[in-house]
Amino acid sequence: MTLINIVEIVVSVLLIALAFLAINSKTLIKSVMFLSSLSMLAVIGFVIMRAPDVAVTEAVIGSGLVTSLFVFTLLAVRKAGKKI
Repeated sequence: MTLINIVEIVVSVLLIALAFLAINSKTLIKSVMFLSSLSMLAVIGFVIMRAPDVAVTEAVIGSGLVTSLFVFTLLAVRKAGKKI
């Protein structure tokens, strides 16, 4: 078993664990943070699979854009809920 195989197994287990944590999280903001971490780990997985173009796309869109969109939406919903 090589070092790359061990890293693949560790990344795979962490991906599954973060997915379960994101689904079972009690608060939405924690769920968004777990999804962001899941996306960044997917970037590492894509780099291991020698797909750097997919990794860059996932990093920019999956981790950056989608996470910021989720966070800003949650903040907007909380502010709108306080006004009512």
